[in-house]
Amino acid sequence: MLPTCVCEPLTKEPPTAERPTPLAVIVPCFNEADSVGKLRQNLERLRNALPAMYAAEFLLVDDGSSDGTAEALEKVFRDFPAARILRHERNLGIAAAISTGIRAAGAETVCSIDADCSYDPVQLIDMLPLLTGDVAMVVASPYHPLGKVNHVPAWRLKLSKAASGLYRMVLRQKLHTYTSCFRAYRRSAVVDIPLRHNGFVGIAELVCELDRRGEKVVECPATLDIRTTGQSKMRVLRAGWAHLQLIIGAGCSRLLGRRVAPSARQLQT
Repeated sequence: MLPTCVCEPLTKEPPTAERPTPLAVIVPCFNEADSVGKLRQNLERLRNALPAMYAAEFLLVDDGSSDGTAEALEKVFRDFPAARILRHERNLGIAAAISTGIRAAGAETVCSIDADCSYDPVQLIDMLPLLTGDVAMVVASPYHPLGKVNHVPAWRLKLSKAASGLYRMVLRQKLHTYTSCFRAYRRSAVVDIPLRHNGFVGIAELVCELDRRGEKVVECPATLDIRTTGQSKMRVLRAGWAHLQLIIGAGCSRLLGRRVAPSARQLQT
């Protein structure tokens, strides 16, 4: 009798410990048609620089643009590996666009970056190791003592630092920067958080909600540079008033000791 031959498949699944960690990179885009080409170049640099331990997907969220951004994204990224384009029928705001990306992500490790790349996307490599099991969010922090700000107007810098100082007074999370949308997240810690503010203020509101839930937020020193294409979308006075209202609400919430239900991630652990 011939010996039994056990044939193994030509391709084998790598052991679980060796499989790349899924990573979702969300890019909210609003009227960025002129900078889509530069965005692709920067995402290529990020993809090439990421350690082999990560398998990245890129979620490009067109937030109801009116300048042909959606068509530019389709054209420029049609051959970009693991890129998906999501669309809002109307403009909802940057926080809403990031939330759409978080809900659509298939990874537990999720990042959000600026479409204008005012933060070099490659800085994510320094942030990802800080997203340990007990950390819900890592914030890029240009206002950190080891951070840096280039070419940003002095008045805008003073307003941003003043807002961060007020947030630091009322929140448990003692950060230097609360308003940066360049971040890394545990998806399970943020996916179920409803936001009242869909625009720029919603970026800070997410920190407030994590703070209220007792989640841990850390920051990573980063470099912020002024955008070189397009126009800033933030209406400064309106956003400043909304930030002030959010700060007052967060302070009252902490003073009164309000609690909310634990997140899905906390229930799982």
